[in-house]
Amino acid sequence: GKAGEGFDVARSGDARVAMVGFPSVGKSTLLSTLTNTKSEAAAYAFTTLTCIPGVVPYNNSKIQLLDLPGIIEGASKGKGRGKQVIAVARTSDLILMVVEAAKAELQAKLLTKELEDVGIRINCRPPDITYVIKKTGGIKFNSTVELTHCDEKLCRDILHMRKVHNADILFRGNYTVDEFIDVVEGNRKYMRCLYCINKVDTITVGEMDRVARLPDTVVISAHWKLNLDFLLDKMWEYLDVVRLYTKPRGKRPDFSEPVVVPRGTAILDLCNRIHRDFAKRFKTANVWGTSAKHVPQSVGIKHVLQDEDVVQLMTKPGK
Repeated sequence: GKAGEGFDVARSGDARVAMVGFPSVGKSTLLSTLTNTKSEAAAYAFTTLTCIPGVVPYNNSKIQLLDLPGIIEGASKGKGRGKQVIAVARTSDLILMVVEAAKAELQAKLLTKELEDVGIRINCRPPDITYVIKKTGGIKFNSTVELTHCDEKLCRDILHMRKVHNADILFRGNYTVDEFIDVVEGNRKYMRCLYCINKVDTITVGEMDRVARLPDTVVISAHWKLNLDFLLDKMWEYLDVVRLYTKPRGKRPDFSEPVVVPRGTAILDLCNRIHRDFAKRFKTANVWGTSAKHVPQSVGIKHVLQDEDVVQLMTKPGK
């Protein structure tokens, strides 16, 4: 048979944001407005048939924005290239769920269900449940809090159905059966999602005010370029990344190209990101910025960095 058209896109930039939504909600218009990429836009469904990447420059960094083909109901079961669309969404750092203002809540509910059906959990933390399979010893069940949604018998039944007869389970919170199953399956992806309500120029001011107050939501009009700066601010906040600047010895730091890393990154992670030998040869690091108690502070490899810190890495001579 004829080879299929390539769908996945090479990762580029400092972070990746995937736009998902039903056909004809304005994803292509939004991509063309925010980036210099031309994604074909028309007033009929399924204009975009493959994945189109664009780059948004923001805060001296580059955010890769992916315009994915429209999802239809039943996408998680493979309808309308749905499985491929959702697989690309899984590889991103943030999901931007684009919905139409007139049907915002219904579309958001249906899209969330499609994503949950393929193991993507939106805007929630992984359950704090320890689950370890053993070779012997039967099933040992413990919890640090009172459980009202789930009990030991139910957990044992679930494990027996999966032919697991030896395991240690520890609940550190009052979690549901579904959350326990997520831990047992072990292939769930927990992602941040920002609901982007487009075409707000088609609804009343009162209705717009109501939907704008919903959690994790931004209202925009891609066609009229309304509120796009706030959308970029929110995307940056939800990506939860920090910018670090490196300083070579005896030179000024380069503030034009930051190293963009997840919040909570330590010196060790930065060393591994620059070059794998850096961590082995690491001696000390000088840090200027909000994570330093005084300027400059000499820190060890476990020091956690904060946004816009300047780092000078000192290494032992190579062999």
